Amino acid sequence: MRLYMHGDCLGHVTPPGHPEQVERLRAIERGLAGMEVQRLDCPMGAVEDVLRCHPAAHVERLRRAVPERGWAQVDGDTFLSPGTWAAAMRGVGGICAAVDAVMTGGGRAFVAARPPGHHAERETAMGFCLFGTVAIGAMRALEVHGLSRVAVLDFDVHHGNGTQDLLWDEARVRFVSSHQMPLYPGTGAPEERGAHGQITNLPLRSSSGGEAMRAAWAPVLADLAEWQPELILLSAGFDAHRDDPLAGLNWRTEDFAWLTRAICDLAYQCCGGRVVSSLEGGYDLDALADSVAAHVRELNRA
Repeated sequence: MRLYMHGDCLGHVTPPGHPEQVERLRAIERGLAGMEVQRLDCPMGAVEDVLRCHPAAHVERLRRAVPERGWAQVDGDTFLSPGTWAAAMRGVGGICAAVDAVMTGGGRAFVAARPPGHHAERETAMGFCLFGTVAIGAMRALEVHGLSRVAVLDFDVHHGNGTQDLLWDEARVRFVSSHQMPLYPGTGAPEERGAHGQITNLPLRSSSGGEAMRAAWAPVLADLAEWQPELILLSAGFDAHRDDPLAGLNWRTEDFAWLTRAICDLAYQCCGGRVVSSLEGGYDLDALADSVAAHVRELNRA
């Protein structure tokens, strides 16, 4: 199992008290200490890959907005610091390198990079996110590796509105998101199906816990097995954990392990076990460390 990280992702510094903080990656490093994985640096991403999802004007607007010192604010909770551009492009490079490695050599990969990506819409950075990292990875799989069926599965506690927006017209990708509702960003109703009916939203009630999650995901994974995806990409958010301060689905660490194992089982049925996972949310540091460790252990099983 390949683990992609890079020190540049520590250079995206948010204001004091912001939940999407540098310490998230340090917590993940502690959680994964001693785990036998192939550790790789995220390469610097290419703008060409970003442009498969975002227009050039959006990319340039964000690049120019990065401050020389202090912070620039994109919206109420999304900030840029002097190191943000490099961090974001390492995330893009990490997901693309992971897709390339898994497509050429098989196996699974986890990209532990920040800022996250699944709230970034085509022309709007929001919800801590600048570029739709996982959607960018999906488009690379389609356009560079010639795939025709890619599954993007999002289990962050918040709806992946950005991924949905970026893939709304893409018939070659099935996007599934489970999320607490009502909750930020207010999207993700079951009626939001995509231009080709290829989007599945699984809203979950507050405090519904892991049992409701398992009941929601099991039939969807069974349906995907019939569709036979050639690659599975994950938006791996860990903020559904019962200790997370931003939401209240009350999942436990073992729920993340169960879902990861179920997804890996699907991948073995359909696509030779190929799974690429990318970090999204998770804001209680201890819960994040434990949940990522459980996630990576399942990805790392032979």
